[in-house]
Amino acid sequence: CWGRANLGRTDAPSGTFTQVSAGTTHSCGLRKSGAVECWGLNNFGQLDAPSGAFTQISAGAWHSCGLRESGTIECWGDDRYDQSNAPSGRYLAVSAGTRHSCALSRTGTRCWGGQDDRLLELIAELAPTSATRTVADPSSGDESETTPDPPTPTPTPTPTPTPTTTYTAVSAGGFHTCALRSTGTLDCWGNNANNRATPPTGSDFTAVAAGNSHTCALRSSGAIVCWGFSGHSRTTAPSGSFTALGSSSEAAHTCAVASGGGVSCWGASGNGRTDTSTLTGTFTAVSAGGSHSCGLRSTGAVHCWGNSGNDRTAAQTGTFTAVSVGGSHNCGLRSTGAIVCWGLNTNSQTDVTAGTYSAVSAGNAHTCGVTSAGAIVCWGSNASSQTTVAAGTYSAVSAGYAHTCGIKTDGTIACWGRNVEDQAPPTRSP
Repeated sequence: CWGRANLGRTDAPSGTFTQVSAGTTHSCGLRKSGAVECWGLNNFGQLDAPSGAFTQISAGAWHSCGLRESGTIECWGDDRYDQSNAPSGRYLAVSAGTRHSCALSRTGTRCWGGQDDRLLELIAELAPTSATRTVADPSSGDESETTPDPPTPTPTPTPTPTPTTTYTAVSAGGFHTCALRSTGTLDCWGNNANNRATPPTGSDFTAVAAGNSHTCALRSSGAIVCWGFSGHSRTTAPSGSFTALGSSSEAAHTCAVASGGGVSCWGASGNGRTDTSTLTGTFTAVSAGGSHSCGLRSTGAVHCWGNSGNDRTAAQTGTFTAVSVGGSHNCGLRSTGAIVCWGLNTNSQTDVTAGTYSAVSAGNAHTCGVTSAGAIVCWGSNASSQTTVAAGTYSAVSAGYAHTCGIKTDGTIACWGRNVEDQAPPTRSP
């Protein structure tokens, strides 16, 4: 292999192969025995090929698919848009894309996963049979700079108008943003596909968490309500009473802290990111990332689970007052005001700018913190100007996929970074 050599993408294993397929940051080869071997970045488990014999292999952006001798298809890796959820049946060939996959059968073509409406409409028009589709907006993997963003189609959803009022909390998701008013009502704006930017009515909300293509909010009763893209049951919140919840711009799942201190997670479950069965003790806060989760124990210790790549679930010493999970990295705030970050660092998203902070938020490939003086400082990927902070004095910050929003001390919101879907408007006055 040749070309861009970082992340091990050109480090092909020795031996004899009959096929090879190059993806965005990884490649896969088919050996004479039918076994599949992959190399490169493994942020979503795209290198973890299942055992057994295959007759064809295809490496996508952050997932891989293979065709078995029996004609069945198996896919592994990124499954945030169901692109690895291969349909049953017998097929002749398979191709893995960025957020969707397609296969050829004797009766036609079938596709699954998420992509923009127009692309799947074209697939349906060109294929002998209509494509099976689940609509979701574009998203990226772990790297905004080392891995170029896929081409962004002209947004088809009609954005929800940006609100102008006083806010107490804000959450920047993948391509939309939601905020909590001082009246307990919710406002969302940006990409409104699957109604992710259309919040429920009511004035009894106490917290909100925007994920990649869904949103969840906590009511004063302790109940959780979710809306938006429902794939992997990410909008099917558990019953019961909760005190805190967390998601992030790359998350296809959400986690929440129950009144008794236990943790529940729901949505995409790959890499064990929603498996809380082995958790012990009580928690006070929780955060969900691209393929892993972290929680803050009542003792101040941080515990993480799910995808362990790049040491993102590695145990951290000392105590913390807050934790935030990004695409493939985490950051914690210590009682001293220091921020500690760990995990994937291809965009310097874990290279903390020294200072004393009161809050921290980890985005897809960037991180932001609010200093004790009320300034916001950001580091990491600036491909969409998401770390170029708007002037002002702030009390809170939320880092999204490629945009950032902060609450100023007067209760207004300012956003900066990617604004293709109107998710990052300039400062709004009450």
